[in-house]
Amino acid sequence: MAKVATREAYGKTLAKLAQENKNIIVLDADLSGSTKTKDVKNVAPEQHYNMGIAESNMMGVAAGLAASGNTVFASSFAMFATGRAFEQIRNSIGYPHLNVKVCASHAGITVGEDGASHQTIEDISLMRGIPGMVVVCPADSVEAVEATKAVAAIDGPCYLRLGRSAVETIYDENTIHFEIGKGNVLHEGKDVAIIACGIMVEAALKACEELKTKGYNPTVVDMHTIKPIDKDLLVKLAETHDLFVTCEEHSVIGGLGSAVAETLSQYAPRKVRMVGMKDVFGESGTPAELLEKYGLTAKDIVNAVEEK
Repeated sequence: MAKVATREAYGKTLAKLAQENKNIIVLDADLSGSTKTKDVKNVAPEQHYNMGIAESNMMGVAAGLAASGNTVFASSFAMFATGRAFEQIRNSIGYPHLNVKVCASHAGITVGEDGASHQTIEDISLMRGIPGMVVVCPADSVEAVEATKAVAAIDGPCYLRLGRSAVETIYDENTIHFEIGKGNVLHEGKDVAIIACGIMVEAALKACEELKTKGYNPTVVDMHTIKPIDKDLLVKLAETHDLFVTCEEHSVIGGLGSAVAETLSQYAPRKVRMVGMKDVFGESGTPAELLEKYGLTAKDIVNAVEEK
């Protein structure tokens, strides 16, 4: 199957939703070509507003539009949407629990050559720390379609994390089941549970195949919703799995790994190892080079499982 970026799927899906629902308003911080909200502008220009390079103001406007009864999608690069505009998201959107969907593209280190200033590895941590904020990170373009529909359908603030690079297609659009707050088990095994989100789901599946040649039979879970985390699934897996390995294109501080560890420590304590950014900033390079340098490959997941 052809590789497709999650941001591409987001733009196409949002354009369809906007045509079906005139109460959907889309805001962008002068990056509609990159975030793909230009797709909305092309079919429903009266529902798309370019707010300029002013992310904090965009979030304030989004709050006002949502308070007036609209479903608002606000998009920019993840670094600037969640970082520069954090106060407005927290106080103007999160605190009054308004119906704003912060849908940010270019998340993680696979932004690549743009370097550390554009590579956000803290956004999941920032967004899941806001009370009432739903946080979703789809694994591929098919799941991004379903995730966009799902966040549009619920009332309240959501953070949808999207990537820059095209990724392998994992799901079949005819059979995918997506539900916010419910992880998808992609391979059932025992003893070791690999819990991944975003682009690391593909790496987890590749690691699973290699691990099977070494005598392991890991369970692989696409934990697309980091908040609310699927507590029931994690607790159930803890009955038959002694080791959990979390995988994310994000800092190991505050992201998926932290969410899994917090849940297990309270309800079913198990050993957790985390594959992710180890308290460092990224640097300029190709996505493949950066994933290898910072230990975010299938080989690194295998090593985490085999670690003594």
